[in-house]
Amino acid sequence: MREKQKNQRPANSEASPPPWSRIRHVVWDWNGTLLDDAWLCVEVMRGLLAKYELPGIDLARYGDVFGFPVKDYYVDLGFDFSRTPFETVGTEFIDGYAARENRCCLREGARRVIEHLEAADVTQSVLSASEKPRLLGQARRLGIESFFEDIVALDDHYAGGKTVVGRQWLKASGHAPGSVLLVGDTDHDVDVAAELGIHCVLVPSGHQSKWRLSTLGVHIIDSLEVLPDVLGPPMKESKLVRKG
Repeated sequence: MREKQKNQRPANSEASPPPWSRIRHVVWDWNGTLLDDAWLCVEVMRGLLAKYELPGIDLARYGDVFGFPVKDYYVDLGFDFSRTPFETVGTEFIDGYAARENRCCLREGARRVIEHLEAADVTQSVLSASEKPRLLGQARRLGIESFFEDIVALDDHYAGGKTVVGRQWLKASGHAPGSVLLVGDTDHDVDVAAELGIHCVLVPSGHQSKWRLSTLGVHIIDSLEVLPDVLGPPMKESKLVRKG
């Protein structure tokens, strides 16, 4: 995120999440929320910065500067698009990420919570700023694709944002906005949830630091595994036979 945008964020108190009795559908962000890949983004970006002779980055700095639109994040890191187009460095990043993405796993507790939701008859989808073919491949590799009603993502790999596709998805889904909870890990997820009129919970996962998320007025959980308890009485253990 650009520095001037960070300074404009109000220091809001943390909002309480809605109870499970009001939530019938959970929309998951993918990168950083379900997929543990912030470390890989830092690793790939560190190589790009070295190539273009720019200052390096570590996970702490990454959590302080990453944001949407992604082009602004590249500018904050020092890239000059008048010398090297965003499309060039963006593609270089994606190529480096793709070469190592199979090293990424689900975040701790992700599968357990997904299974709890299914057992509680809470349907689920994914809404991501990733390129859809890549996301589908990752979900299949990790064995969780069949848990989701929909996997909604973008047509290209430049991570421009997901508000438009999210709005289209919600309209087509038939879900009442008040019954939908978005679980994400960035300020962009908060903006998307507000645009769609749905609830939002955040989990710090490396893509943005906890101090940044704490200014957004949205409930923050320290791990996915506590999500069921935060929203109400513990959900029953999964007893359903896996589909697919």
